[in-house]
Amino acid sequence: MEHGAATAALPDAFLNFLESNGIDPSIYTSIDSTPRYIRLKPGFEDYIEEFESEVKCKPQKLDWLPGFYTLPPNIQIASTKAYQEGRIYGIDASSGAAVMALGIEPGDHVLDLCAAPGAKLCMMLDLLGDSGSVTGVDAARHRLAACRTMLQKYKLGDRCRLFVADGTTFSVIPLGFCSDSSGESRLEERMDVFKERTSRRPWKERKRTKKCGTPQVVSKSHPPELIYYGGHSGVIGLTKGELYKTASKNEIASYGYDKVLVDAECTHDGSIKHIQKFEQWGWITLQRRVLDAERTDDLHALQAMTCYFDL
Repeated sequence: MEHGAATAALPDAFLNFLESNGIDPSIYTSIDSTPRYIRLKPGFEDYIEEFESEVKCKPQKLDWLPGFYTLPPNIQIASTKAYQEGRIYGIDASSGAAVMALGIEPGDHVLDLCAAPGAKLCMMLDLLGDSGSVTGVDAARHRLAACRTMLQKYKLGDRCRLFVADGTTFSVIPLGFCSDSSGESRLEERMDVFKERTSRRPWKERKRTKKCGTPQVVSKSHPPELIYYGGHSGVIGLTKGELYKTASKNEIASYGYDKVLVDAECTHDGSIKHIQKFEQWGWITLQRRVLDAERTDDLHALQAMTCYFDL
C-alpha cells in the first residue's frame, strides 16, 4: 500500500499532529505489523515457557519495560492457562510506561484516578508487594466493577480500595490516617464500623440497589462510594464518618498520597492498537472523541487536583 493511500483516511487534524511530532502516519494503518503486549505477574517467571508452548511462539522480552513481552498481533491469550489463572496480564506498553514513570516504592500510598478497567491498578499493587496501598477512583460504576473483578482474579485486593467518585472532587485520604472517633471508648460500641468484607454484598443491600437503581456514571456532586476494600487497606475498623471525613491541609500534608496517577486521557487511548480500532468505528469518531479540544477542556481540573495532596 502506498503511503498516500495508507494515510488518506486519517483526519487532517490527526495527520497534522503526527507531522508536527515527527511520527510516520503509516504505523496507524499497518495493522499486521503492530505487536500486542503482555505483562508477566512477578513470581511467575518460570511459566513463560509453558505459555510459549500454548501460543506456539516465543514472546520477546521488552528490554525497556520490566516484565513486559511482545507477541505477534494475531496471538490470542484469553484461552491460555496462564491468562485464566492470573499469571499474565494483557496490557499495552504505553500503560505500563505510565505506571513506571511514577517510581513506586514499597510502602507508598498511591492514588489512581480514572482507574478502570484496572490493568495499571494491578501493576501498581504488584510493585508495592506487601506494603503501602492503592486507592482506585472512577466515575463509571460499571467500569470500576471491572477493576474489582481483576483484583479478585489476580488476588491483589488486600491493600486496595475502590471508590465510585468524580476525580475532580475526590478527597478521601489514604491508609495511615484515622480521625478521632465520636467519643465512643470501645470499638464494639461504635455504629457503622467497616468489617471484614465477604465475597458477596448483603442480600438487603443487593435488593435495595436493584430496586432503586444506581447511575452508571456519577456527577461531581455525588459523594464517594466505597465498592471494594481489602483486609489491609486501612478501612476495617473505621466508621463511615472516619473514612469520609474531610481532612485539613495539615492532615493532608502529613497523610496524603505519595504518588498520584491521573491517566486521563488514558495512555492506551493514544496507543497504535487503540487508534487502529477507529478503522472500524469510523475516523469521524476519532475526530469527535479524541481530537475535539473542547471535550478535554476540564482535564486540567482533574490533573490540577493532585495539588490537593501536597505531593
